[in-house]
Amino acid sequence: MFLSEYEINQRAVSFMPGVYGWMSSALAVTAGTAYYVAMTPSLFTFVHQPGVIIGLIIAQLFFVLGLTFLINRMSFFMALTAFLLYSCSLGITLSSIFYVYTQASIVSTFLSTAAMFGCMAVYGYYTRSDLTAMGNMSLMFLWGLIVGMVINMFLASSQLDYFLSAVGVVIFVLLTAYDVQKIKQLARAVVTNEEGMQKLSLIGALMLYLDFINLFLFLLRFMGKKNEQ
Repeated sequence: MFLSEYEINQRAVSFMPGVYGWMSSALAVTAGTAYYVAMTPSLFTFVHQPGVIIGLIIAQLFFVLGLTFLINRMSFFMALTAFLLYSCSLGITLSSIFYVYTQASIVSTFLSTAAMFGCMAVYGYYTRSDLTAMGNMSLMFLWGLIVGMVINMFLASSQLDYFLSAVGVVIFVLLTAYDVQKIKQLARAVVTNEEGMQKLSLIGALMLYLDFINLFLFLLRFMGKKNEQ
């Protein structure tokens, strides 16, 4: 099917709200699940047993890998179900933040994250600069961040933890802009494939969802006010 440049641009523009819609839906599922589990002591105690947590983390890994590498073999409904199940399972594991931080600081950090994410998403969408080099550099630093966090699990250094958190904020702020630009470019490439556009909207939503969640968690280390013990 031949489309003019104007029609391609129009379809690409109409595609992005769907991506943000699925991302927002997943965030709502995560937030609702986390709050419900945190407010139900018996359920919280059960799901935070070591065996259950490990099982959830393994399941989350399979969900992400499955959506990333096998989505072309899935129906849209199956992919959507996997995405929402992943966001629900992540909400279960994140429910512990309600025991560590005050609800007021969680809300304020979430709003700050939304503002930062929104600004970088707008920049990534409208900038004429190629953000590929910035994105690749951010991904390299992300691997370094992961290594640093693993090392700090043994060192337990609060100073290193704050430094790594600052690095994490910068990385995911940059990745947000890069991912938005990348999703926009991919949408133009599959604009004539309706099913491809639907599945890409879920992959794009997953990418931005992970950027948002990680940015929120790193910001929470700075802005979060801990509950008094």
